[in-house]
Amino acid sequence: MSRSLKYEIPGVDPRLSVADVAEKGWDAVFAAPRPGGTGATPGRRRVLEIGFGRGEFLLAMAARSPETEFIGIEISFKRTLKMARKVARAGLGNIRLLEARAEVAIRQLFRPGELSEIWINFSDPWPKARHAHRRVIQPGLVADASRALEKGGTLYVATDDVRYAHQIDCVLSAEKTLFNQYAPWPFLPEVPGRITTGYEEQWRAAGRPMHFFAYATTPRADLR
Repeated sequence: MSRSLKYEIPGVDPRLSVADVAEKGWDAVFAAPRPGGTGATPGRRRVLEIGFGRGEFLLAMAARSPETEFIGIEISFKRTLKMARKVARAGLGNIRLLEARAEVAIRQLFRPGELSEIWINFSDPWPKARHAHRRVIQPGLVADASRALEKGGTLYVATDDVRYAHQIDCVLSAEKTLFNQYAPWPFLPEVPGRITTGYEEQWRAAGRPMHFFAYATTPRADLR
C-alpha cells in the first residue's frame, strides 16, 4: 500500500514560483529573513543544485554553509513538495526551491555571474539512444550554466552511467568558456570530502563506476 502524499508544510514553505523569481529576482526572494536565515547580504555566495532528488546533498550543503544561499531546482512536483517538508523541518532558512525545467530556469532566471557553484548529481541517464536528447547535460544548458557562473565559479557533474559519462565529457570539453579542473583526466572516480547521497551509496554497492566532473570559468593556476 502506498503512502498518501502530505501537502502541509511544517514550517516556512521554501518553494517559489517561476513567476515570482522572474519578477523579483533572487536578491529579493532571499531578502526576507526566515527562521534559520538572516536575509540576503550583498556579496553572499549563491549555489544551485539541479535535480536535487531526495535532497540529501542540498540539505547537507546548506547545513554546512549557513551563510551561503542555496537554490534547488527539480522538475517533479512530488519531490519538490517532499523536499519542502524536509527543509521546513530542518529549519534551514538559506534554501529556496523551484519546480521547473532546468534548461528553462537557468536561461531565464539567473543573471550573468550570479552563481558561485552549480551541481548536477546523477541526473537521469536515459540509456536508450532514442532518448539521449532528454538528458540534462546538453550544449545549450552548459553554455547557460557558464554564463550564470561568476569568475572562478564551477560546474560540478556526477554520473554512474558510462555512456552518459562519455556524452558529458564531450559536451563539457567542447564548451570553450569552461576549463577542466581535473585535467589531464576528464573526470575523477573519487573526490575526497564530497557529500555522498543515499542513491550514490546504493550504486556503489551495486558496483557501478563513479564519474565526477568539475569545470570552472577560469583555468586552474597550475594549468596556465
